Amino acid sequence: MTAGRYAPSPSGDLHVGNLRTALLAWLFARSTGREFLLRVEDLDRVQDGAEARQLTDLAAIGLDWDGPVVRQSGRAGLYADALSRLDVYECYCTRREILSAPSAPHAPEGAYPGTCRDLTEAEREARRRDRPAALRLRSTVRSYTVADELHGEYTGAVDDVVLRRGDGTYAYNLAVVVDDAAQGVDQVVRGDDLLSSAPRQAYLASLLGAAPPRYAHVPMVLGPNGVRLAKRDGAVTLAERGGPSVVLPELAGSLGLRGSTPAEMLDGFDPAALPTEPWTLPL
Repeated sequence: MTAGRYAPSPSGDLHVGNLRTALLAWLFARSTGREFLLRVEDLDRVQDGAEARQLTDLAAIGLDWDGPVVRQSGRAGLYADALSRLDVYECYCTRREILSAPSAPHAPEGAYPGTCRDLTEAEREARRRDRPAALRLRSTVRSYTVADELHGEYTGAVDDVVLRRGDGTYAYNLAVVVDDAAQGVDQVVRGDDLLSSAPRQAYLASLLGAAPPRYAHVPMVLGPNGVRLAKRDGAVTLAERGGPSVVLPELAGSLGLRGSTPAEMLDGFDPAALPTEPWTLPL
């Protein structure tokens, strides 16, 4: 089985930008004969009722999916098994300490500087008294290249990414790689704000013996102020904008597609013809 997927986090209602990406993920999958899977990424922030509302909105705009909805909160065993097969080390740094530490030459802003990478056992023991350890990947590369439908070959930085946080929660970068491999996902369509994370995830997949997916990082939807769409921008959810009869034509127009339903938009869908610039949501 090969598949595409959409994987929202149930931290609130989906906005138009989320729905646009979900529509594109569905179109990419269905136009290439792949199954389309839905996965709820609920390891972190969860708002009561958000998942049910998200699923309702996705169905309301005409998206369907194959098989049951998968939830990350029920897959800890898979993440633990993957973690046991990777070379990791304990890290005691806070986010503030990382941001204030000197960076390695040519390292991207915010990259982990390796503070805890080579601690002695005595040093680790001393730090354990202050705070629980996160587990980081001991990376052996500094960059990795992925293939993207819209951006071509993209090479990005790889650092010693966190795989399990100090509170025991498995990190997104590990969970998403394990889930995609386990579910046969070989096509990942998501916002281009996540493009920079693709190389480290593809590298992690290779370490786990999985083929990295083919990516398509699609342009974001911006609010009237020109920054990433957010709740503060007003009427941004499906209900607030008047429902599917209003939102679907907006989405189709923003993508240069024809049709009043996703099924109709499949006719003539061509990834090469998709816009490459962000779309500003009209007031």
